[in-house]
Amino acid sequence: MPIIEVRNVVKRFGSIVAVAGIDLDVEEGECFGLLGPNGAGKTSLVRMIIATSPISQGSIRVDGKDVDKEPRRIKANIGVVPQEENLDIDLTVLQNLTTFARYFDIPKAEARERALANLQLFELSDRQQSKIDELSGGMKRRLLIARSLINQPKLLILDEPTVGLDPQTKHLVWQKLRSLKEQGVTLLLCTQNMEEAWHLCDRVAIMNEGKIIVLGGPQELLAIYGGRQILEASPGYEDKDYVLQKLREAGFEWQEVEETLYVFQGDDQVLDDSLRQKLGVRNERSPTLEDVFLRLTGRSLTE
Repeated sequence: MPIIEVRNVVKRFGSIVAVAGIDLDVEEGECFGLLGPNGAGKTSLVRMIIATSPISQGSIRVDGKDVDKEPRRIKANIGVVPQEENLDIDLTVLQNLTTFARYFDIPKAEARERALANLQLFELSDRQQSKIDELSGGMKRRLLIARSLINQPKLLILDEPTVGLDPQTKHLVWQKLRSLKEQGVTLLLCTQNMEEAWHLCDRVAIMNEGKIIVLGGPQELLAIYGGRQILEASPGYEDKDYVLQKLREAGFEWQEVEETLYVFQGDDQVLDDSLRQKLGVRNERSPTLEDVFLRLTGRSLTE
């Protein structure tokens, strides 16, 4: 049985529809990525899943429980890592974890034992008596994850867990998240970091304008939407109409952003030399998950 079941879920804020009739299953034990540009509806969907925002229409079940009917039981078995840092600056590192444990009625001795173990897991043991303002940004992110595990959740929901981190800290966090997944913790990862999704996620859903537009494994989506090569080109003004017509006739797909054409070249598609020259190809490279994301959601700002 899926650990998260979303059925025809709608979220409205007055006349604005933030989530527009979504169906989604997250399987127990997987790392599932929820991707999308700002304003796509990711945060609204997650807040309904963790029972902090009411559902306008539809239903959500988490670990077999209806979020409308059993929100307290659901919250007891999930961990949440927010994007915004909300640690208590008046408490030490260790106290932030042991105090948080009170929300789950964890006995004091057990709370301390779990807190120390989590600090060790995220390489923060030597900072347990430090105040929050003595920590680096990377340490604070690791502490947020350590805090989210204090109730030993079955489901961990992470909102941009490595935003702003240096490469070393980012890879450390990725390593720890993989370890949690190997221990059976289900991960729901909200991110705009396509590299992060590629390295961590078993499946991803790309949201745009309140809907899921594609869902599948990262490699599967890359194979379907990425093509064999991506050409970045800048045709001259006098050649542009001709170039686009020839691309259209040859069955190529492309995106245009200001002066740049992003041309998706499939396995059986070949550009003849004259068209390539008129295209003004500046770069030719293998596609990435980010290219898939941009191809499906657009390369221009929508805010």
